[in-house]
Amino acid sequence: MITVTGATGNIGRTLVGLLTEAGEEVVAVSRHPRHPRQASAAAPGVSAVRWAEGHVGDAASMRAPLAGASALFIVLGGELNAFGEDPKLLLRAAADAGVERVVLVSSQVSVTRPEAPSHARLREFEAAVRASGLDSTILRPGGFASNALAWADTIRTKRTVFAPFADVALPVVDPADIAAVAAEALRADGIGGAGGIGGAGSAGGHGGRVYELTGPEPISPRQQAAVISAALGEEVTFVELSREEAHAAMARFMPEEAVEGTLDVLGAPLPPESRVSTDVATVLGRPAGGFAGWVGRNLPAFR
Repeated sequence: MITVTGATGNIGRTLVGLLTEAGEEVVAVSRHPRHPRQASAAAPGVSAVRWAEGHVGDAASMRAPLAGASALFIVLGGELNAFGEDPKLLLRAAADAGVERVVLVSSQVSVTRPEAPSHARLREFEAAVRASGLDSTILRPGGFASNALAWADTIRTKRTVFAPFADVALPVVDPADIAAVAAEALRADGIGGAGGIGGAGSAGGHGGRVYELTGPEPISPRQQAAVISAALGEEVTFVELSREEAHAAMARFMPEEAVEGTLDVLGAPLPPESRVSTDVATVLGRPAGGFAGWVGRNLPAFR
């Protein structure tokens, strides 16, 4: 059995589907009570999902969802900017429950900017996972393609994107690729091994591995707006914001340290943050998905 935290998020929702379609028994954990649509019966040949309430910042809330699990997927979500209990408590609860394998979604920034306060919590979780003694895999994605959903409202109402750093390009990753890599690491004894979901790559297991996950090419905010425009078949105007204007907009829903850290990466990425990684292709045996593919699957959000 595999316990998946953040099961209603961009990554977790896809991961639950991949695992159940592969026949895995899944406990899907969310911080909120189960929604009726989440309780629907599984399709023929697809494993059912048991939904549970809990969150990674409260080990006591995770004891029931972990009971009987052999693997645990950790994504912080709202816990990212919290100052909760020591993450070692969660890893201890997992070990006590019999968990043998852990996959953690961290961030590229946790190592490219090791002093950044915005990613301190992720560094704590990485250290706890490494010290746990469990078989572990750490995923370090760059920026998410799904961050473009922040533009959805103004695209729908004004056919306009307002964003800073118009021509600074980063290789944003499709969250579905993060989920697919996580599924391989949670299930397989080795890349492309018998337990995998279809990956094919170099020999060796995922335990102890750190995967840097990016899209296939750098793409700027202006270029992203053009991709959305083409998919809609309508003109989408791009309006560049100053750093100060972007800060004011982001501060309405993000902590100050997270705003500053995000703007630093978006506006002045370090060389490793601009680099395209091949790890998605290595694990999955196919190229990483591009921004256009993500837009195509999420186009209703922008209509």
